[in-house]
Amino acid sequence: MQLSAAIQDRVHAFLGGNPDEAVLRWIFRSAVMVTAVALAADLAGMNGWIGRPDPAAEVRRDTPSPDLPSLLPQVPLPAIPDGDKRLTPRPQADGLMAKPMTFELVGGGRLMATGTITPGISEAFAAEIAKRGDYIKTVVLNSPGGSVTDALAMGRLIRDKNFATEIESGKYCASSCPLVFAGGVERRVGDKAILGVHQVAAVGHAGAVPRDEMNVAQNISARCQRHLGDMGINLQVWVHAMETPHDKLFVFKPEELKSLNLVTTAAVPPAAAPRPVPGKVRS
Repeated sequence: MQLSAAIQDRVHAFLGGNPDEAVLRWIFRSAVMVTAVALAADLAGMNGWIGRPDPAAEVRRDTPSPDLPSLLPQVPLPAIPDGDKRLTPRPQADGLMAKPMTFELVGGGRLMATGTITPGISEAFAAEIAKRGDYIKTVVLNSPGGSVTDALAMGRLIRDKNFATEIESGKYCASSCPLVFAGGVERRVGDKAILGVHQVAAVGHAGAVPRDEMNVAQNISARCQRHLGDMGINLQVWVHAMETPHDKLFVFKPEELKSLNLVTTAAVPPAAAPRPVPGKVRS
């Protein structure tokens, strides 16, 4: 833009009538004033005294902040087909199933293990085996699952003792219970029995860092995979577990039980309720 002739004359007159030092002082004071005005504007904007544009307003709500790590996986999990009848709501345990697991030795060398795998129950199981191991041939499971650590210990002890495992017709073994079932040298599942899995969950304490809980869950998952592999189970079983939300249950079809080597032999046909062994009481 061209300055008017009058303004140009005034500027020339000012510069001509002032020594160099005075001109420099004038320039310095002008720069200081401009800087002060800019700092005041920034301060007012930071404290909300005046409006200022918000760069975040241009970012979509579902776009993660580049400065903060996302707490959700960035890689999409495999989708589970809608309407898959194997994916069912996780059963809510009640009655005996909601109580800590109990053990009862009945005829035919069958140890009935019924109820929730609560923390520390593997020690009670080991004590039961120590007392009655000579009589036990098969551990019969009916459980909604529970403590993964205890389930792993129970499954390992079953394998060490060369016991068989079984799920009777119409009964179920869910969540961590299949880890116990996997320990059997022979594994049988009755007609209409349910064997199902889902994701493991790390139960953290208040104030726990999310990534620490994730480390715990990943460590548990690795132990479960190693256990299944050691027991001769196809690791596709654990893939199904990791694909299934914790509030759901992936139920294996009969042909899958065989193809994944979860089942090694046909189940014994349903029979009359077995009688407890005389002199043996429930633990």
